[in-house]
Amino acid sequence: MRTLQLATIGAGRIGSNHAEIVARHIHGVTLAAVTDPVPGTARRLATELGAPTATTDVEEVLGRDDIHGVLITAPARSHTGLVVAAAAAGKHIFVEKPMAVTSADADRAIAAAEQAGVVLQVGFNRRFAPGFAAAHAAVADGRTGTPQLLRSLTRDPGPFTADPARIPQWTIFLETLVHDFDTLCWLNPGATPVSVHATADALVRPDAKADGHLDTAVVTIRFDNGAIATAEASFSALYGYDVRAEVFGSEGMVTAGNGRSTDMTFYGPQGIHVDTARRDTELLRAAYTAELTAFADAVRHKNPALVTGHDARRALSIALAAIRSVETTATVTIAEVTA
Repeated sequence: MRTLQLATIGAGRIGSNHAEIVARHIHGVTLAAVTDPVPGTARRLATELGAPTATTDVEEVLGRDDIHGVLITAPARSHTGLVVAAAAAGKHIFVEKPMAVTSADADRAIAAAEQAGVVLQVGFNRRFAPGFAAAHAAVADGRTGTPQLLRSLTRDPGPFTADPARIPQWTIFLETLVHDFDTLCWLNPGATPVSVHATADALVRPDAKADGHLDTAVVTIRFDNGAIATAEASFSALYGYDVRAEVFGSEGMVTAGNGRSTDMTFYGPQGIHVDTARRDTELLRAAYTAELTAFADAVRHKNPALVTGHDARRALSIALAAIRSVETTATVTIAEVTA
């Protein structure tokens, strides 16, 4: 396969970001088509990036023999159906998180890809960020000893201006903290999450709490190796996009991530100033490029994906346990939500 031809399904913010990386920054890969259900959206992005095809019809793209794989960047609740359809068409699949929002759908997506024999990679980009990858290597090499305390956080850049009514219920667990759940499992290699306790509230938009809106959460996870992990999220960090992780072990500690957009520090009459990233596509640009390169390499060389559907299912199980914990105010075992 000399040139890998990919199509993107979804031309919104993340879809546009991924399409631009594929079109301009990955050797041996061509953006062959852009698909989006909103008339004009696919055409605008395809024109900007030089993709020869723009369409609102997903089936048109899936039916083309010259397209080898798809990037699924449509709204989260559509991911499973698109994974199943792409697998049935024999296309290799990169799907943004979450791959699914129920255990049954996760199993359906995994089974479809395995039956079709296609690569299925899930977009947990932090695994590809240099600092996070170095932290994982330190833990995997035993330099930190036995993991005892772990932490991962996501704070979206504020001010929060979204309409809470347009945010699906439980988004903070299924779409935001699912990154942190995957990160914590990845940074505790060989361990399995056992139980979850979660607390969540509407601290950014308390006026929307009565309608079920949640924008702030803390989740505690116990692993079978004894480690205790915490994950936290907020929808509004006024200083910028903030993604960090920490592993404290019997032999040492590693940390990864910060909100700085450059390593420049300005010292002036008003104090010390650093520039911070305002978007995930800015802070994690290298990670997005690396994960899409890894997907292309897996397809070309017929290797397993570095982030699998099973990884996504494990992170989802923590999210589902967190949701039930909030509903019941009790600690929930992973077995309760995966049975």
